[in-house]
Amino acid sequence: MQLKSLPLFGKISLYSTLLFAAAITLTGTASAQKAARPCDLYASATPCVAAISTTRALYKGYTGPLYQVTRESDKTQTDIGLLRSGYANSAKQDRFCANTTCTITRLYDQSANHNDMALAPPGGAAKGPGPNGRDIAAVANALPATIAGHKVYGIAISPGMGYRNDKPRQTAVNGQPEGVYMVTSALNLNEKCCFDFGNAETNDLDNKPGHMDAINIMCHGNPCSPDAGLDMEDGIYGHLKVPAGTAFVTDMGASDGQHSYAIYQGNAQTGGLTTTGVIPLPKGYQPMKQEGAIILGIGGDNSNWAKGYFFEGVMTKGMPTAESMKAVQSNIVAAGYAGKLKKL
Repeated sequence: MQLKSLPLFGKISLYSTLLFAAAITLTGTASAQKAARPCDLYASATPCVAAISTTRALYKGYTGPLYQVTRESDKTQTDIGLLRSGYANSAKQDRFCANTTCTITRLYDQSANHNDMALAPPGGAAKGPGPNGRDIAAVANALPATIAGHKVYGIAISPGMGYRNDKPRQTAVNGQPEGVYMVTSALNLNEKCCFDFGNAETNDLDNKPGHMDAINIMCHGNPCSPDAGLDMEDGIYGHLKVPAGTAFVTDMGASDGQHSYAIYQGNAQTGGLTTTGVIPLPKGYQPMKQEGAIILGIGGDNSNWAKGYFFEGVMTKGMPTAESMKAVQSNIVAAGYAGKLKKL
């Protein structure tokens, strides 16, 4: 095309078009880095205090690593970060782990608190099969999926696996309000304790009712009838049914820490949320006594017999509104989780 044959306005317009096209080529979509993510959607009164994902950025401005993998052949480690579009750079993992097995040995918190998660230490209920009684790491490529058309990997938890941070910053304690959600699955569950994500004890023991506040999904009966609830220690409450066989599931919980809580549940690929509504905390749990540790795939005392899938999850300080939860669910659906998940 001859630029000299165009008037000045036409030249400027053409240059703008070419620059715009170049931006799309570099980033995948021109708007990808500007799109809101879950932690951008919560009100300022209920900020994310932990944001964990192996699939995408949970803040539109986050550019750091998502998780660390360790190569079994030589024990070398590398961080898996983001493409410019804000989705996991799974190709880096595939190159690094070619011809060997890799495990996920660290999960990076995207919040300013840096509440990263490592392999869980032994607890009052169980020791892990790893060195010094720690739980073992999930296999890095065991749960392939796609999000927004990008290949990614979730975390496939089997018995003996689990992650934890016993010294976090800013998480809710001693009856403070909070919220939690995870994108998980109704596949690959069992009836064992405890496939949890959220708030737990800092000493890895069962410190009795109210010392936990973690979202849970598990089977009940045979065949598996899964439901979502809040594990508050010595009891899981809410029990909002999850349709069996749902590949990608959004499970959410919120509590004022004093008198009431709510569970929300939805299909992470389509539609909105069902909810218990705001209901009273159980007797013996008013007020809550949370300690603030963060767990994934285990119970507060390292009950590590569960199975489950995890893709992303957030903890907030402050009890999110139903409107905030709906906005986050819409964001999750729009992200486009897909893939044929299998039972392990």
